[in-house]
Amino acid sequence: MFRSKNLERALRQRAYAARKKVNSSHRGHYDVIVVGARCAGAPTAMLLGRKGLRVLLVDRSSFPSDTISTHYVHQLGVARLANWGLADQVRDSNCRAINEVALFSGPRSLQSLFMSFSTVGVSYCPRRRILDRILLDAAIAAGVEFRPLFKVEQLLANFGAVIGIRGRSESRIVVDEHAAIVVGADGTNSLVARQVKSPMYYVEPRATCYAYSYWSGVTPGNGEIHFRNDRAATVFPTNDGLTCLTTVWRAPETQAIRHDVKGGYLEAIGFFPRLRPYLDCGRQEERVYSYFAQFPNFYRKPFGPGWALVGDAGYHKDPITALGITDAFRDAELLADAIERGLSGKRDLGQSLAAYERLRNKASLPLYKFTIEISSLGQKRSTKRLVGSDRTSAGRALYLSRELAALKR
Repeated sequence: MFRSKNLERALRQRAYAARKKVNSSHRGHYDVIVVGARCAGAPTAMLLGRKGLRVLLVDRSSFPSDTISTHYVHQLGVARLANWGLADQVRDSNCRAINEVALFSGPRSLQSLFMSFSTVGVSYCPRRRILDRILLDAAIAAGVEFRPLFKVEQLLANFGAVIGIRGRSESRIVVDEHAAIVVGADGTNSLVARQVKSPMYYVEPRATCYAYSYWSGVTPGNGEIHFRNDRAATVFPTNDGLTCLTTVWRAPETQAIRHDVKGGYLEAIGFFPRLRPYLDCGRQEERVYSYFAQFPNFYRKPFGPGWALVGDAGYHKDPITALGITDAFRDAELLADAIERGLSGKRDLGQSLAAYERLRNKASLPLYKFTIEISSLGQKRSTKRLVGSDRTSAGRALYLSRELAALKR
């Protein structure tokens, strides 16, 4: 006997309501467990909590704490923070707003205005210990249960479907927790992705390595991007009057830079004429942080029975366009909506998560290709196999403007 779609939907909603009633009496069962509490996991958990779901958020780190990052939140990311009621907290963290970014290229540092934000809002470059704490506090305020210093060791499964996690708490006690779905927001080397054997696609070799530190004594006008020969550098104001200065090399130089990261970093700064005042007048306030990527650019299949991926766990690209945080915010919204529709019975969960993958890819592919092109630092690379991503620079700007306008409606 075939049942109507309305009857199927009613049955799913009734089953969800019954499961919620049962779960409320079993403290160890959650609607969603999110593994990883940074810029992908915390917003996903927050949004699910605001939708009324019972969410457990775990992370192996303590908070607040820093992590390797570009720091940069594009205008689209700031617009989402505003929609979530969090943009003012970033602004009030003594993080200067960025109104435009200037591009400098060639040995004489010829300047052109790369992007002005006067019509589409501002961007920020906050320290991760500050941004991640803001996101985490918002998740906790939404009713999410958070466990820091919790190391997930394996996924629990039943007949091929993920049903929970096993891990060690701060006290080293082994704990099992169960949920209708487990979300991996645990970065490029995601344990969730590895254990479910999520396949990669649109894979492109990594092309760059990075180093950065924080400086005082020299203040940039706004944001700066520098290209010269096969190197690049970025300069952006961050919290407490400091400047985050990042240098970029091509991947083949990785081994040489590893032997003397600080020396290579300072030498690279001197390679750009406009940045030499940092060496002459500035003060390096912290050690040099380096990023030598072990992973290529990739997409992963972001869902399966009882699991989903978000952020760098599901989609990773070279940091040169600094899209990681902004894309994580977008995908957190897409995934939270998909999970809520599936668990509430509004739509089949598998179909809802498949739609999440399609929407994620449609939104990200144009700038994925652009990122790969820019990360080549002048070397020719073919990206023809990345279908549906042949936008011009003007088209990309229009694409971003439309996305921002949609967020503000």
